[in-house]
Amino acid sequence: MNIETILHKEFTYISEQQWGTQSDLGIQPYIIIDQDHRIVGMAMKEEISKRIVPGIYMIEQLANPQANWENYTVIIVLNPNGDVAGWVRREELYAFFYHQYRSILFSLPHEVTVIDRQSRIFFTNQKVLATHGVTPDQVIGKNIHQFYPNSTVEELLTSSQEKNIVKITDDKQGILTQTKVMDKDECTGAIQVYWEAEEIEDVAMNLNQFESMAMDLKAIFESSYDVIYVSDGQGLTLRVSAACEKLWGYKDEDLVGKTVYELEEKGVFKPSITRMVLEKKDKVQVIQTTKTGRRLMVIGTPIKDNEGNIVRVVNASRDITGESQLKSELDDMKLLVEGYKQELDQLRQMTQESDSLVFKSEKMKSITTLARKVAEVDSTILIQGESGVGKEVISSYIHQHSDRKNKPFIKVNCGAIPENLLESELFGYEKGAFTGASKHGKPGLFELAHEGTLFLDEIGEVPLPLQVKLLRVLQEGEVVRIGGTKPVKTNVRIITATNRDLQEETRLGHFREDLYYRLNVVPLFIHPLRERKEDILPLALFFIQKFNHKYKRDKTCSHEVLEVLQEYSWPGNVRELQNIIERLIVTIDQPVIEVDHLPEGFAVSKQSPSIYVSDIMPMKEAVELVEKQLLTLAKQKFQTTVKMAEVLGVNQSTISRKISKMKLL
Repeated sequence: MNIETILHKEFTYISEQQWGTQSDLGIQPYIIIDQDHRIVGMAMKEEISKRIVPGIYMIEQLANPQANWENYTVIIVLNPNGDVAGWVRREELYAFFYHQYRSILFSLPHEVTVIDRQSRIFFTNQKVLATHGVTPDQVIGKNIHQFYPNSTVEELLTSSQEKNIVKITDDKQGILTQTKVMDKDECTGAIQVYWEAEEIEDVAMNLNQFESMAMDLKAIFESSYDVIYVSDGQGLTLRVSAACEKLWGYKDEDLVGKTVYELEEKGVFKPSITRMVLEKKDKVQVIQTTKTGRRLMVIGTPIKDNEGNIVRVVNASRDITGESQLKSELDDMKLLVEGYKQELDQLRQMTQESDSLVFKSEKMKSITTLARKVAEVDSTILIQGESGVGKEVISSYIHQHSDRKNKPFIKVNCGAIPENLLESELFGYEKGAFTGASKHGKPGLFELAHEGTLFLDEIGEVPLPLQVKLLRVLQEGEVVRIGGTKPVKTNVRIITATNRDLQEETRLGHFREDLYYRLNVVPLFIHPLRERKEDILPLALFFIQKFNHKYKRDKTCSHEVLEVLQEYSWPGNVRELQNIIERLIVTIDQPVIEVDHLPEGFAVSKQSPSIYVSDIMPMKEAVELVEKQLLTLAKQKFQTTVKMAEVLGVNQSTISRKISKMKLL
C-alpha cells in the first residue's frame, strides 16, 4: 500500500473572492487559490465557512523524517508534476505510517522488541512470538527481563552518551543490538534486535566466500596483460585494471568516477567502445586509438538484467600497436575489399551494360561528378561532343540517378526522323489532323515522357520552324497536339545532345539564339576518346567481357593489340571502339586476338617501328636514323609540311629541308 491509496480525490478549486461570498458553495471540500493560482487555503465540508491553512508537500516528501506535516490538520499532496494529487487529514497519515512501520518491523526475520521508559514491552514482531510460543497479549506490557533475563537494554534509557550497543549473549547463541528511540532530543524508549548465532555464522561464511572470490577476481583483474574496463549502464567508469597506465597513460583513479563520454571528448581514447555498446545494445569489437598513440583491439560486452536493461559494460583491450598481425589483417582486408569491388564492377557491367560508365581519365571523372550533381535537380542539360563519345550513355546516367528514375526515359534522334514527321512525333496529333493520321489520334513524346526524362539527341538538326514550337513547350510546360486546340500540361525533364557547335550555328542563323540559351542551362562537354587515352584500355576490356558474355566466347587480346588500340586516334570514338571489339570477338577463331587480326585501318599502328639501339653506333648516325623514322611516320599521317612541323615542334622550313635531304619526297 502506498500513500496515494489513502488520498481523497474529491475537491474543487475556488477563488478567494468566491469563497468570501460564501454563496452556493455546497458541502464538498474546496481548495482556495489566489489570483496567481497559488494555493492559499482549504475549506472543509464540515465547516465550509472556516478557512484552514494546509500543509503542501510533494508526495515523496511525506515519508521524510525531516518533514513537519504533523503541524497541519490537513495536508495537500502534490504529484511530481506539481499538480494536486489529493488531500489527507493528519490523523490519517499517522495511522498510515503506523501501519507501514508496524508491518515492516513485524516482518523482520530477527527478534525485534521495543520497550518504553519503564522497560515495559509495547511491541514485538512475529519472530519473538514464534520463538517464545506466546501471543501478543502475553507479551505487551511485560518487563523485558521476563523474556530476556540478561538484557541490559534499559541501560540505554539513562545513558547520556551511547545510543547504540552491540553485545554477545551470555550463552554465546546470538548477538543483541540495542538502540535508543529518540523524539527530538529526548529518549522515549529503546529497540532490541536479537540475531541468532546460526544466522550470523551463515552470513559470515558467505562473507568469507565473497571476500575470497573478490580477492581472486582482484588478482586476475590487476595481473591481466589486457586492460579490463568496467562501466555502469550510464557510461560511468566503475573499475579499470592496472594496465591502463601503460596503455593509456592514466592511473585507474584518474578514470574511475568519470563518464566515458567525458574521457572520449578529452581524447583519452577514440572511439569509446562503451558508448558504442550502449548505443547498439550489443557486443562491439573495434580498433581504438589512445591519447598516447597506441592502437587497441577492444571487445565491449554488455551485461543485462532480467528485463534486458544494460547494467554493466565490460571492455577487454589488447595492445596491437607493435604486432605485425595488424598489417597482415589490413592487407587481407584491402584484398578483400578489392575483390568485392571487382565483383561489384562485374555485376554492374553485366546488369547495366549500355548504361555503364567505364572510365579512368580525370576528364570523364569531372563529367560524371557534374552529371551526378545535376541529376538531383531538373535543370535543362545540353551535352556536346563528337559523334560516338557516349552522350546517350551520360543522359541515361543522369536519369537513373534522378528522382525521375522510376518514370519514363524516352530517347529520340531528331536527325533520324524526317522533318515533316518530327513535329507529330514530339507533340502528337488529334484524329483527322492530316492525311494518313490515325483515326484515334496519337500522343507525342512529350506526353509519353510525363514526369520522366526526354532525351533529344542531335538537337541541332531540328528545323527552325519547329524550334519556335519547341521553345514554347519548354517555357510554358504544355503542348498542343497537331490539329488540336486544348493544351496538355507536361512535367518533363529535358536533356539535349549535339555534335555541332550550337553557338556557331546560332551565329550563322541556323539555330535560334533564345532556344540555345534555354537549352544550355547546364552544359556538359564530353571530350573525344583521343583526348582521354586513359579510358581506351578500360573500355576495351569492358567490351571484350561484354561480347564474350553475349556471344558465349572466351577471347582475349594480346598485349601488343592493347598497345595498338591505346595508340589509335579513334575518329569514331567509343562507338568505333565498341564495334571493332565486337567484330574481333565474332570473326576471329583463335582464342587470342593478335595484331594481324586488326582491321586494315590499323596498319600504321601495326607497322610503327619501335626506337631502340641494338649496337653501338656514332651518335650523329643514331640521331639521323631517329629523324628519318619520325619524318616517315609524320609524312604518312599528315598531308602538309605545315602540319608535320606543328606536330614535331619545329619550323616548316626545317621539315622541308630534311625531307629533301633524306629523299623522302
